[in-house]
Amino acid sequence: MAKVIGLGGIFIQCADVAATKEWYKKVIGDAPGEYGGWSFVQSDAAKAFPKGAQSIFAPFEKSDYFKPSELPFMINLMVDDLEGVLKRLEAEGIEQIQPSESYEYGKFAWLMDPDGRKVELWEPVEPSET
Repeated sequence: MAKVIGLGGIFIQCADVAATKEWYKKVIGDAPGEYGGWSFVQSDAAKAFPKGAQSIFAPFEKSDYFKPSELPFMINLMVDDLEGVLKRLEAEGIEQIQPSESYEYGKFAWLMDPDGRKVELWEPVEPSET
């Protein structure tokens, strides 16, 4: 069947590309690749979270969920250890914009990138066998 099978990328315009790349380098914890961006191998996420890893594409009604950003979208980055990432980011001077939250499907924290985009960090939680 001919259908979409995943998210192929996110491409963003920036006021200062070098500053934005440096910020994301700190958040991601690795330098961009030779083409100037980051590649995430889907099998790495599946290995860490066999049932919980997924990419979500979802239209939203207008809401305050993306605040304090004024942009009509948010970027969600999957992490393998939210607390570890947050400790590393705090050491880099990058702070959360609101308290972390935990749900049955994952743990979340939020940042703002240099261009005013809200970035959600998500550590999936493996669903329990029922």
